[in-house]
Amino acid sequence: MTRKSKGSAPHSPAADYDLEYIEEPKLLFGHGQATENPKDGLFLFGPVEDTANPAEMRIGVVGTPHGLSQYRIWTSTIRGYIPPKAADRSHHVGWPGFQAVFGAQWPTGPLAAVALSEKAVHDTIRISDPHEAVYKTVELFADPIRRHLRESEAPPSVWFVVIPEDLYRYGRPQSSVPTDERIAGDQYLNAATARTILGEGSLFSEDVEAAQMYRYERNFHHQMKARLLDTKAVVQIVRETTLVQPPEGTRGGRALEDPATVAWNLCTTAFFKASGRPWRQARVRPGVCYVGLVFKRHDTDPDSGNACCGAQMFLDSGDGLVFRGAVGPWYSEDRREFHLNRENAAELMSLVVDSYRKNHGEAPAELFIHGRKRFDDAEWQGFVSAVPKGTNLVGVRITHGNGLKLYTQREMPPLRGTALPITNRRGFLWTKGFVPRLRTYPGWEVPSPLFVDIHKGNANIRTVMEERRLEETGQDAHSPGRCRGLYL
Repeated sequence: MTRKSKGSAPHSPAADYDLEYIEEPKLLFGHGQATENPKDGLFLFGPVEDTANPAEMRIGVVGTPHGLSQYRIWTSTIRGYIPPKAADRSHHVGWPGFQAVFGAQWPTGPLAAVALSEKAVHDTIRISDPHEAVYKTVELFADPIRRHLRESEAPPSVWFVVIPEDLYRYGRPQSSVPTDERIAGDQYLNAATARTILGEGSLFSEDVEAAQMYRYERNFHHQMKARLLDTKAVVQIVRETTLVQPPEGTRGGRALEDPATVAWNLCTTAFFKASGRPWRQARVRPGVCYVGLVFKRHDTDPDSGNACCGAQMFLDSGDGLVFRGAVGPWYSEDRREFHLNRENAAELMSLVVDSYRKNHGEAPAELFIHGRKRFDDAEWQGFVSAVPKGTNLVGVRITHGNGLKLYTQREMPPLRGTALPITNRRGFLWTKGFVPRLRTYPGWEVPSPLFVDIHKGNANIRTVMEERRLEETGQDAHSPGRCRGLYL
């Protein structure tokens, strides 16, 4: 379907452009049926057939006694029907029950339950040094999981980490505990000294050990997952008030989704994390591989420009793999950009191509690399050197749309999937907007587009935009809340 609209765009005010529409990608569910809406597909057909789909959910839970109680109450509700918030609205759908949706059992009690002292959690997150507070609070929740994995021959496949509201409130980077609630800790190093020790070392082993907590973000959610990576434990962090919503007027200003929506989001996420496959993409071009490149500054040495490079690969099957590249001085203060050198770019791309071969038996026919900045010459030469001659390598820069807005004559914004090609290598793509199936726009502000720029290699802008939509649909199969993508 194509809709034509004449107008101007920031890059060439005098030119005319065609406004197009890229239809919603469809997802594949049970019995080989396809539909664009995940809830429709799961309700009507169930999850896509896959030998890895669990017959029963093996869940472990770590939390305070109150948190464990909230989990048990929530479990009893998701086993049955939960009515929609508003039956007359398309985007509100009742929850049929876990077994009715996934064909699997969710037991009333967890396989493993660990009760933590409420006082210990309350006091630890209030330690005056925020790094120490988050680090030691993570230990309270992570150590029982490690212990259980060591001692159990059949551990849970997913661990629910149920956190109280004050841990959520004070366990984030910008949070601050009120002065009169702070508790003295044991840390004797300040942040600057610790970072110096981590960067340059120390003759004293106790100083090196004390500095370790500064390797991590002051973010309970991120640090919990990072510190359990070596165990391969699968973790779902959830707030107590998400599981069982407090009465109106006692929510502390928190806007909560209705119980049916929470059940859809959280249960689909848990099913996926337990190795199940809710759905897969219905239409993909064979032999195509997509790679997203990201960088993160190294917190322990912020002035050196050191950063970690990561790549997330999406296969034509809809599966995803994550690669961690080398840590190095990839950030340039002059250019304010991250770039790999030729050697490390080749090394990272070799990992991607080798992994694709293991999954498909041959190299990809087309390989798209997405980044936020244009790849420089050395970086691109490294990528090219690691890709077989028969593979069409394409570099795509994807950024926000530089303030461009598109308005309609209706109350609702443009359709999600609206595209505005500027040339055969550049254009704007709206990945947020009005969704016809839901008859609403799931957002609060006028949506902004992505700017898509094919700056290396050869491909058609329409094809790249269509597959960007497909890529996002694939990511949506992997996320908490909406089942969205693997985390770096």
